[in-house]
Amino acid sequence: MRSFYPFALAAALCTASVQADVKLPAIFGDHMVLQRDAHVPVWGWANPGEGVTVTAGSATAKTTAGADGKWVVKLDPMKAGDQPIDLVVSGKNTIKLTDVLIGEVWICAGQSNMGYPLNASSTGAQEVPKAKHPMLRLFMEEPKIAFEPQADCVGKWQLCTPGTAANFSAVGYFFGRDLEENLSMPVGMIESSLGGTAAEAWTSLEALQANPLTRPLADDFEANKPALMKLTETYENVTLPKGQQDIEQWRKEVNPSYQAALKSWNDAVKQAHADGTPVPPKPLPSRPRPSIPAPPNRHTPTTLYNGMIPPLIPFAIKGVIWYQGEADEDRPIQYRAIFPTMITDWRTRWGEGDFPFLFVQLPNAMARVDHPSESGWAGVREAQSMALALPNTADAVTIDGGEDNIHPPDKIDVEKRLFLATRKLVYGEDIIASGPTFKSASLDNGKMRIAFDHVGSGLTIGVGPSTRPGVPPAPVASELKGFAIAGADKHFVWADAKIDGDSVLVWSNQVSEPVAVRYGWADNPEVNLYNKEGLPAAPFRTDDWPFPKGLK
Repeated sequence: MRSFYPFALAAALCTASVQADVKLPAIFGDHMVLQRDAHVPVWGWANPGEGVTVTAGSATAKTTAGADGKWVVKLDPMKAGDQPIDLVVSGKNTIKLTDVLIGEVWICAGQSNMGYPLNASSTGAQEVPKAKHPMLRLFMEEPKIAFEPQADCVGKWQLCTPGTAANFSAVGYFFGRDLEENLSMPVGMIESSLGGTAAEAWTSLEALQANPLTRPLADDFEANKPALMKLTETYENVTLPKGQQDIEQWRKEVNPSYQAALKSWNDAVKQAHADGTPVPPKPLPSRPRPSIPAPPNRHTPTTLYNGMIPPLIPFAIKGVIWYQGEADEDRPIQYRAIFPTMITDWRTRWGEGDFPFLFVQLPNAMARVDHPSESGWAGVREAQSMALALPNTADAVTIDGGEDNIHPPDKIDVEKRLFLATRKLVYGEDIIASGPTFKSASLDNGKMRIAFDHVGSGLTIGVGPSTRPGVPPAPVASELKGFAIAGADKHFVWADAKIDGDSVLVWSNQVSEPVAVRYGWADNPEVNLYNKEGLPAAPFRTDDWPFPKGLK
């Protein structure tokens, strides 16, 4: 587990910074990447009234710290280059940062599937040893939960090596690697993620208050804030120290003998394989290894925004890639409001306009059902698609890349589709970057004709990527799957479907007068509609019938 830094520590750092000579926030450091072709903000703290000069290569800017000790300058735009420069900040004291590169800077953020580390991914064993990219720099922000916006965070820029990439976001690493190779310039990736977190936790209080649809979340937070703060205080002062103590005690009392037993067992397994005899059962520790409970309030509105986003603002960035939504599976209607509110909030706070914001649509997950039914996951996917109404957004459809696992280990195929969308949206490449998306539905001789955008070279029956190294993809089916159809009674049944040019005809002998079609509308649907470029069709429904009770 990554360490969890209490929000009180950040507050103490912020207070200390105001009282010191020139100081920079953690986001500035040796080996960092600064955004090319942008007016780059550099900020920090100094004694009130202290003159500050910032120099990066040939760019220089001067200012004076305010009465609160804060200062900020904006450096003139710089071109990308692979030759390191120094960034020097001078006041009464001098800070010199070395090995600074100019290139593209992206934030990779979200919950556990964004935080899913490279070494745990399905291709991690092959990819980690190859993660040697001097022009790729990684910044992993330590998770923080806070009840007021923080001024600084914990983290540092590091060169991309097998050791640093192993625990970095797999999606973030693959994205940065591919971006560096595609653009032939330095790339900086900033990871800001924490598992099991709702979208409103990543949104500012002011933004939640300003939207009538999300204001109840803000009101609930303010009403319960004292009790929520007490939970965090108890966690930091009691639960966390006890958990750390229990783990340390286990390491001393149990782990040595357990490791010895494992070594003996491994030797016995090798011998059993050599002799052709049954493998002995794997030993267990004399008592289970203790675990530290997850910190409270990770779902609480604004707490992750407060702890993790203000410390990065206004660091110049190119854009954001986002992977989140699992924690909101039972609230697809609310997510329609929360998610675009969060995106707009970040853009407003950064003040760089509508910077690119690309996100991963939730993959298939959990158990497969044998009949059409409602699905919170499908509802969240729909809400994510609705966010595409915002400018400069794109998504990566991954409905064929998951498993019955909420954390599918195949992250490289997730990133491939995210990167395709980035190449088209952000860097203007003339490529097919999306699978088919729903365009319209019409009646056609007792059948429903579904027309699509983004058909590419044409519609086809396809198959998803193999999620396990060395395991070939499943064979291509002979018929379309994943379509359901209903009449006015709103009772869906599985449907027959056939590709007809750039559309699909959908019907069922059980529904004589169809009015609605759904595709991939399930937690873990069986789907196989693609374009010939190999990109899957996005799940959709043609109806807008209300969700059942339990989904809000």
